[in-house]
Amino acid sequence: MNKNNFIKWLEENKNISSYSSKRYIRAIDTISSEVDRFGLNAVNLYNIYNTEIIDNILSHPLFQEKNQKGNRMYSAALNHYKNFLEDNNRDGLHKEVKENENLYLSAKQVTDHIFDYIQSKGFYYPKEEVINLFLSLKSKPFVILSGISGTGKTKMVQWFAESLGATEKNGQFALIPVRPDWSDGSDLLGYVDIKGDFKEGPLTKAIKAAQEHPDLPYFVLLDEMNLARVEYYFSDVLSVMESRRWEDSKVVSSTLLSEEVAKEEVTLPTNLYVIGTVNMDETTHPFSKKVLDRANTIEFNRVELDNLSFLHDLAEVDSLVIGHSQLASKYLHLKDLYKVDTEIIEKATSELVRINKNLQLINAHIGYRVRDEICFYLAYNKDGGLMTFEEAFDHCILQKILPRLSGSDSRIERLLRELFLLFTNAEYQEDSQFDEQSAIYPKSARKVIEMLRRLQADGFTSFWIS
Repeated sequence: MNKNNFIKWLEENKNISSYSSKRYIRAIDTISSEVDRFGLNAVNLYNIYNTEIIDNILSHPLFQEKNQKGNRMYSAALNHYKNFLEDNNRDGLHKEVKENENLYLSAKQVTDHIFDYIQSKGFYYPKEEVINLFLSLKSKPFVILSGISGTGKTKMVQWFAESLGATEKNGQFALIPVRPDWSDGSDLLGYVDIKGDFKEGPLTKAIKAAQEHPDLPYFVLLDEMNLARVEYYFSDVLSVMESRRWEDSKVVSSTLLSEEVAKEEVTLPTNLYVIGTVNMDETTHPFSKKVLDRANTIEFNRVELDNLSFLHDLAEVDSLVIGHSQLASKYLHLKDLYKVDTEIIEKATSELVRINKNLQLINAHIGYRVRDEICFYLAYNKDGGLMTFEEAFDHCILQKILPRLSGSDSRIERLLRELFLLFTNAEYQEDSQFDEQSAIYPKSARKVIEMLRRLQADGFTSFWIS
């Protein structure tokens, strides 16, 4: 780790005492925990190899103000660290680190790379879907990919992870097929056998691997996760996920497995991302609102069999080892975002209040958790300059609000018609196409039309295609 190498470098190359070295380390630790205040995404400075990041911090007015109050200790520490990085880059020292260098890229560079990598494998997904998955994982480390069989949901996750250097071979990616007979968390997390020994489940193994390398992202794919009832075998994980909080500038969670059970306390690491794929048919179970409230539900149903142009002249794209900081959440509570960007909160809340008035008709209005996670999604999108507010909010409606809707009476029809009016500024007309170009939220409007037509044809409707 760079921290240990830096201390050694200070003492051997700058003849700096152990006491002063520790002061510099504490100074960099402090700046690393506050780096988002200085115009950068959250990043552990000991995982960077680009000295431009140091220059950006040194020139930021808020840093200069802090540095002045700290008697220039912070700038002294960062300048020494910059020299340390320059020496390593120039002399090629610490080859083992350079071979596994964690690149620090902008959100746009990361999503462009992921898109190019997936396409190079002979799979095509619109770039907006790649951006959406990236933002969804940053907002909450639990995402559901739904849709008909054969649309490439599993491959999307595998190539997404692999593009960032996470593979089954290096242990950063784990595929866990869900079995229909799972009725509690023991098959996923583990159990105590008749001898009193704890037998680790596949998720616990992935958790421990992620804890050993906190600076790298780890991905778990729960394949066909609704073959069993999700709230039965996954409820403990969902509850602990909601317990995440800040302690000493770090994200911690409540205990997932106690020391009495697992022989050591197991918590959820911040660098673990869980993605579930689901098919909605007669062999699967529906989701409860408890599950839907805690995930972004991304739908994969659009199929373009005749789109073969992307297969022409496919270029090879290598994966990049991306540090966990590229995907890490900066915001856990709304107050975290409120300190940084009140405008995005107010704009999103204004829209959600309008939608919530209609949702109350069937008691499906959203609560604070959904509002907060939508605000986080929109903030990450704004920071990265990835989509317009309307495009991003359209995804949020489609993923966080519409999956909660189902029914068979006149109230659900009235609600869907009112939502269509909100999304398009036009009344819904049967058997007529709406103008997607003029619609405010065209993706959500298209889904509402689908749900209304299913209600008229079957007498019942829901978000899910079955």
